[in-house]
Amino acid sequence: MPCASILLNRRKKNVLSRKAFKYRLSPTKKQEAILIWTLDKCRELYNAALQERKDAYRMAGKSITYYDQANQLPKIKQIREEYQDIHSQVLQDVLRRADKAFKAFFLRCKAGENPGYPRYQGCNRYDSFCYPQAGFSLTHDSRVCLSKIGSIKVNLHRPLQGTIKTVTIKREGDQWYIIFACEMDVEPLPACDEAVGIDLGLLHFATLSTGDTIENPRHFRAAEKKLARLHQSLSRKKPGSHRRKKAVKLVVRAHRKVRNQRRDFLHKASRTLVNTYGTIIFEELQPANMSKRPQSKQDGTGNYLPNGAAAKGGLNKSILDAGWAEFQQYCLYKAANAGRAVLFVSANFTSQICSGCGQVRKKELSERWHSCDCGTELDRDHNAAINILRAGRVRQSAMTVEAPCT
Repeated sequence: MPCASILLNRRKKNVLSRKAFKYRLSPTKKQEAILIWTLDKCRELYNAALQERKDAYRMAGKSITYYDQANQLPKIKQIREEYQDIHSQVLQDVLRRADKAFKAFFLRCKAGENPGYPRYQGCNRYDSFCYPQAGFSLTHDSRVCLSKIGSIKVNLHRPLQGTIKTVTIKREGDQWYIIFACEMDVEPLPACDEAVGIDLGLLHFATLSTGDTIENPRHFRAAEKKLARLHQSLSRKKPGSHRRKKAVKLVVRAHRKVRNQRRDFLHKASRTLVNTYGTIIFEELQPANMSKRPQSKQDGTGNYLPNGAAAKGGLNKSILDAGWAEFQQYCLYKAANAGRAVLFVSANFTSQICSGCGQVRKKELSERWHSCDCGTELDRDHNAAINILRAGRVRQSAMTVEAPCT
């Protein structure tokens, strides 16, 4: 994420935007068997595409493109006739995934990051396939017709909007979902000049520069004992047994519930902020770096010294449970569609600088109250939120963004 980022959509005219609609599928046992079989064949093709690219470069120093592999699909269907029972564009999308994986790998290499070579996908890691253009249709009786698969009942719990561009079938544990990516007109919200600075934390999920707070629900912490009990039960089951498979389903279901609770909370909180304020200002946080485990320390004799790993582990768990990065992403795309602005400012000294006089008041992390000689007395996070708001306004005034002429 850049040091400062601003997203402005002016209200002169509507813009087209992609929006995903996710619904629960209710396949029959026969249809579920077909879906699992389709996933397995797509996974096999994906792994074969990775292997071909790897062997071509190792043996001949040649890089294979998506089009080289896509042109082989007709011959593959002649040799492996079972692939004729899968829609052609689904197979093409599998090869595009492999191509994207290698392109992302080379981009990470150029950027000097840990590249992470594209890996083979096991049966529990490849969970979706996509119809990128055609091969799907919705019927009037809440069913979706998928080419080569059949008509499956879908729970349309909310109306579908816009023009359907792609359809993705996804497996999550023992449940199946369909995701429609739709292109639709976006109506910006009425203009609002009110700005707010937000300090994300753990005691409170978010503290606003207005003094209001959004409490931290701590969904994972609330379910931690149940998850520990389920994992312990799973560890006692014999590998490959039916009881182990049942225990795995219970663990997956419990984690899915925590994830859905967190996403629901983040969506509602981000929507409230975007609807209320015209400009939202965040600190530029790096949760991935903040949640790294501490480095081990050794003395002169080779013995390991205490490094606070246990306490840091608990802090890391709380940081990941909060979902700061996901929350910021939700605010970003909601603000882009609503014609609102989102800024990111440096997190340096936002908690140490006095919001009243600008003097730096050093504080330990355990000190939750800001007190300054100038008479400013307020909560530490509230003080930081005011500083974030001030820094965002300075950055916004320095970055003049002109609305396009129409």
